[in-house]
Amino acid sequence: MTRKRISLWIILIIVATAIKIFSLFPSAVETYYSLGLYPVISRVQRICFGWLPFSVGDLFYLFVLIYLIYGLVSLIRIIRYKKFGISFFFVLIRRLFFASLTIYIVFNLLWGLNYNRLGIAYQMQVPEQKYSTGDLQSLVELIIGQLNGLDSMAALNRNQIKNKKTLFAASIQSYHNLSDANKIFSYPSPSVKSSLFSYVGDWLGFTGYYNPFSGEAQVNTTVPLFIQPFTTCHEIGHQLGYARENEANIAGYLSAKSSADAAFKYSVYFDLYLYAGTELYLRDSVLLRPLRAQLRPEVRKDFRELQQFWKEFNNPVEPYIRRLYGKYLKANQQPQGIMSYNEVIAWLIAYYKKYGAAAI
Repeated sequence: MTRKRISLWIILIIVATAIKIFSLFPSAVETYYSLGLYPVISRVQRICFGWLPFSVGDLFYLFVLIYLIYGLVSLIRIIRYKKFGISFFFVLIRRLFFASLTIYIVFNLLWGLNYNRLGIAYQMQVPEQKYSTGDLQSLVELIIGQLNGLDSMAALNRNQIKNKKTLFAASIQSYHNLSDANKIFSYPSPSVKSSLFSYVGDWLGFTGYYNPFSGEAQVNTTVPLFIQPFTTCHEIGHQLGYARENEANIAGYLSAKSSADAAFKYSVYFDLYLYAGTELYLRDSVLLRPLRAQLRPEVRKDFRELQQFWKEFNNPVEPYIRRLYGKYLKANQQPQGIMSYNEVIAWLIAYYKKYGAAAI
């Protein structure tokens, strides 16, 4: 390697090591990155790419996918025709390590360090705590009450959010409403877009995602309408620096609940019921049955529609994708993997214990 290359390697290793050491101090991450550097980075990203009518991040992912496929095909050809030696494998390993090091640095500087912050529970002084089955049962009852009360008005408003501009504008407004009461949820220079891979998402089982390389919140707009408002609010939560899934759920809950649109409120309680109801079923299925029977027929119809939707796209690849994503979550400070989404329930119970059931 040339002297310049060696110098670049040294710089990358030093920077990656510094990021790793810095990530071990959540208070410093919270103060200097999540509330300091990151809001500037994310806003610049949204200003640069938010005005475009298409997803720059999705095009970037598509380019990377094509490049990887091309590289894999080239590697297979080299191996097939035995056009390699020991030096080839050393070069290949070196390039892979270089690419991994670069991605690690860029990912963490643009967003990934938010996984190591103190987070939303610290900011709002509502720490998660252990809860009993009785607490969980009470929460499910409260959620059912909200769902039943919102159902009729939400159904009337549902057609309006078929227009994605209306959906995204209402999601942005819900954060503006929330930030009026709590400035930590301020959302300047918004950027929310439909995913170019929405139909792929149906097969892979995702409803939305955040692109840290472009700062865009992406929403799968082919899933049932009644879950899209909460998904959009959840992804905006990621944009605001709440990297962990339970924290993005908390931000999504607080914002959707602040909306004046019944369709948004219904959407968040619908999602919360999925989490809380599943958890109660796992603890004591007998307790859930009479509660589930209290749901209005129209609400139960929505649950059946969602179940049928995912059933139509059931395929052998999706479980492997979920497993891989679960490993990604575990590698980023979320030891529960996919179940990290459900951790919003622990915070929600602590929230209503602090502020009363009416706060839900």
